[in-house]
Amino acid sequence: MSLPVKILIITLVVLLGAGAALFLAVRLNGPAVLDTVDRVTGGDRDVALVGRERYGTDPAQRLYIYEPEDRTGPLPLLVFVHGGSWSSGDPAYYGFVARALAARGFVVVLAGYRLGEEGRYPAMLQDTAAAIAEAVRLAPGYDADPTRIVLAGHSAGAYNVVQAVLDPQWLAAAGVDPSHIRGVIGMSGPYDFYPFDRPSGQAAFGSVGAGPESQPINHPRGDAPPMLLIHGEADELVKPRNTRVLARAIGEAGGQVETLFLPEDDHTAPLIALASPWRGRRPVADRMAQFAQRVTEVSVPVQAETP
Repeated sequence: MSLPVKILIITLVVLLGAGAALFLAVRLNGPAVLDTVDRVTGGDRDVALVGRERYGTDPAQRLYIYEPEDRTGPLPLLVFVHGGSWSSGDPAYYGFVARALAARGFVVVLAGYRLGEEGRYPAMLQDTAAAIAEAVRLAPGYDADPTRIVLAGHSAGAYNVVQAVLDPQWLAAAGVDPSHIRGVIGMSGPYDFYPFDRPSGQAAFGSVGAGPESQPINHPRGDAPPMLLIHGEADELVKPRNTRVLARAIGEAGGQVETLFLPEDDHTAPLIALASPWRGRRPVADRMAQFAQRVTEVSVPVQAETP
């Protein structure tokens, strides 16, 4: 074997090993690693963190607000809620989500909520609704349109936003006008997991006696905002059945729902697809942005012709 061929083989092995190590780090350390890799490989995409706000006294009740630097007029508001089995997670590490979506023409709010014992049902829903209400209140100060809102979330966060919209009591209690929620995006979400046979569900729901009323599958509504539900077909943590049954129930109720199933992808793959260098290898970011742009589009009235 010639020396150039040996060098090429060694180089390929090193690159493959580095790539595998990075992918493993993302799987183990999650959003913090994704956020760092996204900044290093993709830059800021002309998106800036412009605000840090609180909507409660708990340290987790925080909002991080991002907006594109090149913008004209009030932009739609996109509120993203992180996952973590209702026991972990920090919106500070989800800047990659904001950079992926704010660059498409949105003011993006990354919302935290109480976790663990303090965040047990229904606290996570109360906090999600309160975070939305605070984002609405703050919107004019960030040149965002509080009447054009899209909610999005991954995993536990997907449950939070979907349930907060389908069961109207939560937005009503927070004083949020439901007509201003133009669309909802759920990624890898659990929507039908009662009875609670997993530790995360038992801790967050079963320990306080929650029942079927806590499940999105039991609140399908034809007048709910349009939904985009995304799921990996190889998700073993939250089975894709959750998305299938909820989509079917909403459709049967007369609601608008779209699905995106990703063959061979697991629970975290849809989230990873929002970060550079993986962004663009799957249609997740494009599909989310297209959906959000469509449901928040401003209708321009037709002007009468001048005689």
